Amino acid sequence: MEPAPFFANIADAPRGASAFWRVASDGVRLRIAELAPPPDGAKGTVLLFSGRTEYVEKYGPAAAALQARGFACLSLDWRGQGLSDRPLDDPATGHVLEFCEYQRDVAALLAVAEERALPRPYYLIAHSMGGGIGLRALHDGLPVKAVAFSGPMWGIALPAIYRPIARLLAALSHSTGFGHNYAPSTKPVTYVLEAPFEDNTLTTDPGMFDWMRRQLIAHPELALGGPSMTWLNAAFREMRQLRTLPAPALPCLTWVGTNERIVEMDAIRQMMAEWPGGTLKEIPGGEHEVMMESAEIRDAFFDAAAGLFAHST
Repeated sequence: MEPAPFFANIADAPRGASAFWRVASDGVRLRIAELAPPPDGAKGTVLLFSGRTEYVEKYGPAAAALQARGFACLSLDWRGQGLSDRPLDDPATGHVLEFCEYQRDVAALLAVAEERALPRPYYLIAHSMGGGIGLRALHDGLPVKAVAFSGPMWGIALPAIYRPIARLLAALSHSTGFGHNYAPSTKPVTYVLEAPFEDNTLTTDPGMFDWMRRQLIAHPELALGGPSMTWLNAAFREMRQLRTLPAPALPCLTWVGTNERIVEMDAIRQMMAEWPGGTLKEIPGGEHEVMMESAEIRDAFFDAAAGLFAHST
């Protein structure tokens, strides 16, 4: 496979981490990264599904934590973000026509895992938008033994009174030719470069917040702004459909901060209440990005995930 850029200087990833290009079945070029090469006596490979606006370098520390616990790690930039192909003339807009497009990215990632003979079994860690993509992939037969979710996007945090209005506005914008416009309250500038640390919605850890800012200052080509109205319409449709499906019969844990303000807490609680053998842990005072929280929370999450994986072989 053709090598792709990987910014090791900002990633804090394990030695040997690398990236390469892969073309999905519909011709979209994706950047896929082997973030943690298999350690000696590897226990398996974690497929890491990141969230909206994210990129593989952001999960270098997560990959290091997984490698230290005996796992290889493979991840990617979803279409429309990171260094993967972006479909619009305005590259700052997060955009897909339908969420099923992301499943083509999942298929490409799996093909790479097979071609590189990464150690089995496979496991899934999925954050935010990646949690929605991951849940759909599980329903479609993703060959993993267990899954750990972090703040999964099974709903978008909106006051209940505004949800029908938001769904209607997104659908109308998409159907009337305005789907490329930014969703309300979003803009081209990525959140972490504009928001102050005080009362930010991502993390309570100032060091991690500053680290994320430094990454995008060093490599602004990785940044992504708000989603398009068409993306929002597709997201609402996908979340509505996922809620009609029974939870997969697969070992699962989900961690979410009690101060979550990006994804919908009620949707997470309902899904996990119905998940056979699933475990939900709410982090007191935690924000959206559990894997970017304090070192204590990060270590506890990866310990819990590794423990779940070890008992699911």
